[in-house]
Amino acid sequence: MPQQSIKSETGRPLPDWKPAALPQRIPLQGSSIRLLPLDAERDAPALYLAEHPVDADPAQWDYLAAGPFDNPQDLNTWLQNCAGSTNPLFFSVFDRQSGQATGALSYLVITPEQGSIEIGHIWFSARLQRNRQATEAIYLLARHAFDDLGYRRLEWKCNALNLRSQQAALRFGFAAEGLFEQHRVFKGKNRDTAWFSMFDSEWPAQKAVFEAWLRVDNFDAQGRQKKTLQEIRAEFLEMQGNSVAAVMA
Repeated sequence: MPQQSIKSETGRPLPDWKPAALPQRIPLQGSSIRLLPLDAERDAPALYLAEHPVDADPAQWDYLAAGPFDNPQDLNTWLQNCAGSTNPLFFSVFDRQSGQATGALSYLVITPEQGSIEIGHIWFSARLQRNRQATEAIYLLARHAFDDLGYRRLEWKCNALNLRSQQAALRFGFAAEGLFEQHRVFKGKNRDTAWFSMFDSEWPAQKAVFEAWLRVDNFDAQGRQKKTLQEIRAEFLEMQGNSVAAVMA
């Protein structure tokens, strides 16, 4: 008896898929910041000062591969290595008002043939942490990856013990995917890695949430937010649910 043919399921077809583009060393302009390709000679003095204020967070380097830096020369050496890399591809965060560099971050694990890219190596000084500019920096990289470069998957990974980074990922709209145990050896210690993602199909809604939150009228005269990202996201989800219900009624 001839064996019956069985059709295998191999995945959802992507008939229009084209590999994404590689990110280039170009500036990305925001309303409160600019992301400029990292330049060690230009950025090191300001970043060293940004690292050493009185209110600096002593734990800010715990989960980063480098730092803290005891002198400007050590920081300059590290920044030179970062500036010479294309994967990761580093950007410095510049305050548009002061014109000073206040932090750095990068694209990494850049895989255009699979349409996947990650945001990471995030170092935000005390001036940047938990404010409008930090959120705009993530928004600019996400927008560039999806809208300009054509990526289908944006990743965020962090040490599973880094609760601050995990909370930030969720705040920015990334979805938790799970845990890679014994994923890395980091500074002589085991690192379990928490994975988060955002997809191109989700980006239009997430983009609208970012842009609504970043609006000038969402902040009072002291720069305090009126609505959180989570509150705005919940409002968008409710509006979408009401629209679907109206169509089905």
